[in-house]
Amino acid sequence: MKSFNKLFVVAVLAVCFGLAACDDGFEELNMNPNSPEEVPASLLLPTVLRNGINESAGLAWGLGNVVMQYSAKIQFTNEDRYNWGPESSPYNSYYNIMRDVENIKKIATESGNNNFLGVAMVYQAWLFSVLTDAYGDVPYSEATMAKEGVNLPKFDAQQEIYQGIIAQLNEANDILDVNGPGIEGDILFNGDILRWKKFANSLLLRIHLRLSDRIDPSAAMQAIVGNPADHPIMESNADNVALQYLADLPNQQPLYTTRSGSFDEYRLSEKMENTLKSLNDTRLFAYAQPTTDSGAGLVGDWDDYQGVPNGLADEEALQYSPSGDPAKGGSNFISRLGLMFSCSACNSLASPIARQAMIMSYSELQFILAEARERGFITTGTAADYYRNGIQASFDYYDERLEVGGYHAIKDAVEADALYYAQPEVAYVGTPAQRLEKIAMQKWIANFFSGLEAWFDWRRTGVPQITPGPGAVQATVPVRFMYPSGVQALNKENYNAAIQRQGPDNLTTRVWWDVQ
Repeated sequence: MKSFNKLFVVAVLAVCFGLAACDDGFEELNMNPNSPEEVPASLLLPTVLRNGINESAGLAWGLGNVVMQYSAKIQFTNEDRYNWGPESSPYNSYYNIMRDVENIKKIATESGNNNFLGVAMVYQAWLFSVLTDAYGDVPYSEATMAKEGVNLPKFDAQQEIYQGIIAQLNEANDILDVNGPGIEGDILFNGDILRWKKFANSLLLRIHLRLSDRIDPSAAMQAIVGNPADHPIMESNADNVALQYLADLPNQQPLYTTRSGSFDEYRLSEKMENTLKSLNDTRLFAYAQPTTDSGAGLVGDWDDYQGVPNGLADEEALQYSPSGDPAKGGSNFISRLGLMFSCSACNSLASPIARQAMIMSYSELQFILAEARERGFITTGTAADYYRNGIQASFDYYDERLEVGGYHAIKDAVEADALYYAQPEVAYVGTPAQRLEKIAMQKWIANFFSGLEAWFDWRRTGVPQITPGPGAVQATVPVRFMYPSGVQALNKENYNAAIQRQGPDNLTTRVWWDVQ
């Protein structure tokens, strides 16, 4: 047998040498057709968009809504008590997504499709903005240079990161061409290049206002709002940057398929309940459900909606009684979050398509413009008009989504009438400081379920007042995430340089723009 094997090998080698090129085409013959080495940008884009936006929606549910006291937890209350450790999301997921964003940019550059390039640049700018607002200094200039041999990227200072983000968004706006080549795979805007330009410029306005306590944004913001032909911005709810979920995979709403127990851990917060009731704000009927104990249908009376304080320890949270009667404590006496956010296992009326994953809304943009006008950063329009537009856009948005979900009774109950706008707490009157506080308060209400944006903005404005609960493990609300433990271990030298510049890696170290 051994002699046969030797003879066989000799024969094969002889044939190869005789042909002089037996390895020609060898690599092609051994390529796995089920694992292609190159993928078109149109196939990369939907996954890139879906993964990044779904991550944002998950962060809204798990942390963003809780830390901003839209919701509170009645079980496993660590998030509500600020018992946060090193946070891997969105750090790990967003940097993983960056690889394919870079591949899209490379493919677009090689093919000369500037619209694909511009779309990737806008989306990447948004990803980086979330990362730096969450952590502070993060890898930026070397973040996507692994193919060049940079496996341990440095952490850039936040000021430099934002300079790069602003430049990238401006460049993207310039190269995006509504008359240029089309793009495929765009599950966010269905290939509408104008909406990508509006996203780029609206995001720029958000960013300039974010940095306004460090850098005067007047010239940059006025250049955008004063030239809508070159710098279009969102004009209505139709321009919302929101991923529309579908009834089936792969574009199915993750929360819709969650377990009922996981959904039921999160309830209406007492903070949100009291705020909306004090304003006679009927968005309460969209944000929450009547308590089980009330026996109400889709829409109850005001007293049928009850919240739970944030930051309670597990036992106290699970047994909490809104009325103070120990016999009327527990989950049946506390409102679940709104039906349009519900999971299929929680309620037979849950809709897979009513909820969208919101990245930036027209309502938020109007509040940005209202503040910018009130503070004198822009001269276009009036603060009062922007402010009212922002409120109305929020109500209109929920009316539309409730209609999509088939919740007609809830839709009819959610409205802002003349009496709502005339309330002293809502009417656009008072001192400049009072008007700014009203803008920030209405913006907080409208930013419900918008990723981590409400938290980022609250760190700048301080509105509304957020008071840590009695079970909180620290006396102040967190103002950043701690870097993931893997980063601390694997990129220790650059990690140490970052915390030496920025401050201790804890929940109370403010990022560069946060000078509140």
